[in-house]
Amino acid sequence: MSTERPFQAVTTPGESPTPPSRRTFIATTTAAGGAAMAGGLVAGPPALAADESVATEAPPGSRVSLTVNGVRRTVTIDNRTSLLDLLREHLDLTGSKKGCNAGACGACTVLVDGRRVNSCLTLAVRLEGAEVTTIEGLAKGDRLHPLQQAFIDQDAFQCGFCTSGQIVSGVGCIQEGHAGSTEEIREWMSGNLCRCGCYVKIERAVEQAVGRK
Repeated sequence: MSTERPFQAVTTPGESPTPPSRRTFIATTTAAGGAAMAGGLVAGPPALAADESVATEAPPGSRVSLTVNGVRRTVTIDNRTSLLDLLREHLDLTGSKKGCNAGACGACTVLVDGRRVNSCLTLAVRLEGAEVTTIEGLAKGDRLHPLQQAFIDQDAFQCGFCTSGQIVSGVGCIQEGHAGSTEEIREWMSGNLCRCGCYVKIERAVEQAVGRK
């Protein structure tokens, strides 16, 4: 341990002070810094205070009315709300799944005015007056839609996550007239991914629903 005393400059009249050595300078400044911290002289960064002068503004919202599974619904939503989030978060229709949320997997497929759409990419505020059909709206009471029954008959699912989107897309494919052959079904349903690989059975289910099996 160093016994060197803190530097004290000694001068005589007309003589310049002797500069401290490097060790003396470090020891002196370290001791001064420690004393300042012990005495509470070193302040931390100031706390972030809320600027009360700036009011928090709510995001812009709109009122939209649309028919979902035959029921007229009117809701006020953030203008950025997707149709998928409207269905799942506002209307409690969770059959349509949020997979990639980028329009690449088809798990969120619903019918809007009879046409297939990726609901995760569709802004709800643009659907004023539209008719939306989800997987929950295909059955008639206890009677399943023919394609729902065909999926059961053909065992066309495994984990089931993509199944609702596959069925709705298959219904749209049939209504659009794109189920004339196996090749056509594959082409027009290529936007719906099945990570379990049930494509052959899905094709058979669609063919059964159109009466070819």
